Amino acid sequence: MPGPLHGFRILDLTAMVSGPLATMLLADQGAEVIKIEPPPGGDHTRWGANQRGGFSASFLNNNRNKRSVVLNLKTVAGLHILKQLATRADVFVQNFRPGVAERMGIGEADVRTAAPRIIYVSISGFGELGPYASKPVYDPLVQAMSGLATIQAGSDQARPRLVRTILPDKLTGFTAAQAITAALLARERTGEGQHVRLSMLETVIAFLWSSDMGSQTFVGHEMPQQEAASFIDLIYETADAYISAAVQTDREWAALTRALDRPEWLHDERFKTPALRQKHINERLELTQSVLRTRPAAEWLARLTEEGVPCGPVLTRSELIRHPQVTMNGIVAEIDHPAAGRLRQARPPARFSSTPAEFRLPAPGLGEHTSEVLTGLGYSAAEIRALAEEGAIAIGGTPRP
Repeated sequence: MPGPLHGFRILDLTAMVSGPLATMLLADQGAEVIKIEPPPGGDHTRWGANQRGGFSASFLNNNRNKRSVVLNLKTVAGLHILKQLATRADVFVQNFRPGVAERMGIGEADVRTAAPRIIYVSISGFGELGPYASKPVYDPLVQAMSGLATIQAGSDQARPRLVRTILPDKLTGFTAAQAITAALLARERTGEGQHVRLSMLETVIAFLWSSDMGSQTFVGHEMPQQEAASFIDLIYETADAYISAAVQTDREWAALTRALDRPEWLHDERFKTPALRQKHINERLELTQSVLRTRPAAEWLARLTEEGVPCGPVLTRSELIRHPQVTMNGIVAEIDHPAAGRLRQARPPARFSSTPAEFRLPAPGLGEHTSEVLTGLGYSAAEIRALAEEGAIAIGGTPRP
């Protein structure tokens, strides 16, 4: 059976990662996604490093299950075609800076005139208002302004640190996908479309609040400085590799003392309760580390597992794709791309028992589907050729600018 979003059509005018990831998640779940790209080069990520067959890994990993149409929205004809497509679409997604879409003639009011029931989605960096609204934005800036960099440092007094992945971009993609499905559900109930707005900044702040903003939760009793409970993380050295292990409950603490053959820790006044163990976290973790250094990782993991201590190996990227927990669950799949060859990608994480997500289409070449989509709108071959000649569209891809 087709995916759960089969029958919905999405116009994707986004580039880079947050928007394309959001629409790819929806495409994996069955939605028809038409990626609208500008001439001459399309989405900037097409030309990133690590390429094969003319496709970058970044573009491939954020744009499968889509069709590519190249439209020059600076022309009257290109703009007209986009609005024709909007009349047949359910969702319109853009991630231009606030105000740009309106200046281009593709703001919500313009699109809704052509498609009154459409879900119009605006993804921005910092939001529509405020002194940073019109500023250019990249992931590190959001990490800096959201508090994430100081949280990653462990303390407000320590040097801020970036998370070594573009978490704000990707988190915004997942949040946008969820919001779009919620808006579609609301439209099914009310018959009305709406404007969905979200920014990378507000997405990360909301993400952090559930676990990292306790110091700012009680109004009138804010903690002016967030101090680190510990600068020691839960990655431990063993005699030959790294592992992770974590204990919270009294039962798990007792299990750890058995696995490490340290029964005297149970009688240590510093570790009698969860609260005391948290208070003396540095001493506890240093003791644990001193023992774990004495034996190989495999031996410790076996002992910890036997006692019921939550634990696991620290895997490199090369190791994780071959780990049995990953392979037995089919988390990473291999697919064929007509130009880039054999690819390895993570499968859609949500599994549906009756309407499974699937890899239907490889990431498209630039303008690969322009003729096909315009034919579906009723354009003749001669009309399509004429539009290409006047620069309103591009057919079958264009070379890198």
